[in-house]
Amino acid sequence: MAGDLNIGGSGVPPAAFGAGAAALVPGVAIAAATAVAAYVAAPFVAPIAPVPAIVIALFIGMALNPLADRALFRPGVIFCVKTVLRCAVALLGLRIALGEIAALGTLIGLLVVVAMIVTVASGFLFARAFGQTSFFGALAGAGTAVCGASATLATATVLPNYPGKQADVAFVVVAVNTLSTVAMLLYPPLGHWLAFDAQSIGILLGATIHDVAQVAGAGYAVSPPVGNAAVIVKLFRVLLLFPVVVAIGWWFARPRPAIEAMKASVPVFALVFVGLCILNSLVPMLAPIAPIYAAVREPLVQAANGGLLLAIAALGLETSFAAVAALGLRHIATVIGTTCVILLMVTAGLLLMR
Repeated sequence: MAGDLNIGGSGVPPAAFGAGAAALVPGVAIAAATAVAAYVAAPFVAPIAPVPAIVIALFIGMALNPLADRALFRPGVIFCVKTVLRCAVALLGLRIALGEIAALGTLIGLLVVVAMIVTVASGFLFARAFGQTSFFGALAGAGTAVCGASATLATATVLPNYPGKQADVAFVVVAVNTLSTVAMLLYPPLGHWLAFDAQSIGILLGATIHDVAQVAGAGYAVSPPVGNAAVIVKLFRVLLLFPVVVAIGWWFARPRPAIEAMKASVPVFALVFVGLCILNSLVPMLAPIAPIYAAVREPLVQAANGGLLLAIAALGLETSFAAVAALGLRHIATVIGTTCVILLMVTAGLLLMR
């Protein structure tokens, strides 16, 4: 485990720290090479199929699993999956401005929250119905309810280790991206068929499609007003990553005493995420430092994107194709089930509010 490396802790002799850092280099290097290859390949793949770099990185990593599954690479790969991932998720808070979220209004906000709660709960129910672990149900529910791959990876950090965890995470990442791409094509015509106005179509897209990129693609393909509404609703779902991850962490920590369970369920990266959301909402209003902040924020947002790409590449390196292929139709049915739940909840809510 990454924690077993004990790198950078207090009282670590400089020589030991240097040795620990050196142990990370091979794994980080192979993960970085995988991420770069995916980034370079993405523009060439795009005309053939709408597959984002993060999914390409996952597949390249899985193809390299026989090479990466060696003691030489494991410390660095685990470091990317754990530490780099947490830092990247925390930096996602810089994308969100609370003022835009507040402009949605109480009813829309309540609809999105209720739909997300029901979707996360349905992940557990579908997993039980199909004979799967509650861990997979948590990954499927959170990935569907919040923000696809990012939420899946963040949720994985608060789940205990269990056999097949890497394969479960990889499967959900691929599944939610695939379903997001399908939704990007099907949901706009659905909104028109239901006679929704531009605002309602934007809410439908932002509240139901899993990944941010597909939300933006679907919304702006209809019109700028639809795209704007969709992205704002989607960012609200991303904001709710914090309570979703904390709630899932608490759920699995419940056997511990109450205080210990609460501490275990509030990861530091989630607190940093919320803090950066607040910072991103307040600092742009301070004219003297707003330009400086804007110049600093953009590289950090890009660092978050790069960190997620690096983490998913490392996850692929930890996962074999055979392990994912062995998951079967029940896993597919669970993710499709949670996708249908959030679509039905949001559509029904919008119809009732018309």
